[in-house]
Amino acid sequence: MPMMATTAYGADIVQELTSAMAQIARHEAEELTEAVAASRKIFVTGMGRSGLMMKSLAMRLMQMGFQAYVVGETVTPNMEKGDTLIIGSGSGETAGLVSIAEKAKKLGGRIAVMTINRESTIGRLADITVILPGSPKDAAEGAGRSVQPMGTLFEQTLLLFCDAIVLSLMREQGMDGAAMYGRHANLE
Repeated sequence: MPMMATTAYGADIVQELTSAMAQIARHEAEELTEAVAASRKIFVTGMGRSGLMMKSLAMRLMQMGFQAYVVGETVTPNMEKGDTLIIGSGSGETAGLVSIAEKAKKLGGRIAVMTINRESTIGRLADITVILPGSPKDAAEGAGRSVQPMGTLFEQTLLLFCDAIVLSLMREQGMDGAAMYGRHANLE
C-alpha cells in the first residue's frame, strides 16, 4: 500500500477542524467567554493532552492580565466563591477532574467544562457546558467520527476554541498582541 503524503493528512485535519469549530454552539461559547471576563480568578485543569491545551489557555489569559492559574501548580492560590474553574475533558468522567469539580462546587466556585458529553459527571456538575466535537479516546477503530486517532480531534478543537476565547476577550477589551507581550515570560 503506498503511503499517503503527510501534507494530504494535514489537509484532512484542517478540514475536520473547520467542521468541528462550526459545530460549537454560539450561545455556549459566549456564556463561557462572558464568565471568564467577569471572574476575579480563573482556574484551569485537564489531564493528558487536554491538560496541555488548558495550560495554554491559562498562559494567554495571564498575558492579558487576568488572574489565571493551573490547578495543581505550586503557585496556585485558593479558590473563593465567585471564582471560575474551567475544565477540559473529552469524557467528562476522569476521576481526578470529577473530584476537583466537586471540591470547586463546595467552595462556591463557578464550574465550566468543555467536553464531548453533556451528560457526563462533570457536565452535570457544571454551571456552563460547551460541547466540542470529537471521538472518545477509547472508541474502536472506525467507530469514531474522526480521521484522527483517539481523542485528537477533541484536543485540537479544545486548543482552537481556547484561542478563540482569547481573541474574543482581546477584541472586547481593545487589546492587541503587543499589549500582551509585556507579560510574556522573559527568563527564557
